[in-house]
Amino acid sequence: MPTAADYLEQLKTLLPPGQAFPRDAGTTLHDLLDGMSIELARVDARGETLPIEANPATTDELLSDWERVAGLPDKCSGALEETQQGRKNALLTKLTSTGGQSVAYFIELASALGYTVTIETFRPFRAGASRAGDLLTNGAWVFTWLIRAPETSVISFRAGRSTAGERLRTWGNDTLECKINQLKPAHTIALFAYGD
Repeated sequence: MPTAADYLEQLKTLLPPGQAFPRDAGTTLHDLLDGMSIELARVDARGETLPIEANPATTDELLSDWERVAGLPDKCSGALEETQQGRKNALLTKLTSTGGQSVAYFIELASALGYTVTIETFRPFRAGASRAGDLLTNGAWVFTWLIRAPETSVISFRAGRSTAGERLRTWGNDTLECKINQLKPAHTIALFAYGD
């Protein structure tokens, strides 16, 4: 990466020859070129961060702009989205989510948001397929599923991923319930069970 001294030499080289454009240190023109070279070096250095900021997975400075484009925070933003990690998780989930109705999709969605869940579905009682003692889960139970999650999900402060001023630990499950209820098929019922 070029330094301010490199830019100063380049600017001096671009000057036309002659006494009207002195290249000696201490002259007004030299001081002007020196100031310009410092700014050119600063802009060049900032240009190296642009590819990092252009990627939503690695952005820090442009995170709020990425959130604005993605429509975040939304009504499902909770306590975990107050942290830098939580905000990035929500952003990446929103940008990469392709949608789905399978159990695997919702487990992956929860994982992307920072939750570890299992999902149980209920099948109807059918003669010939079910056995004596099986649950009678006919009617609305056919469209019900149970999401089991830890009692409390925690995001801990991590150097390099969190920012100064954030809490050392943030916890909550409000985002999980909201996001699953927002994206689940309309005819289904999601039940949530926390802890053991």
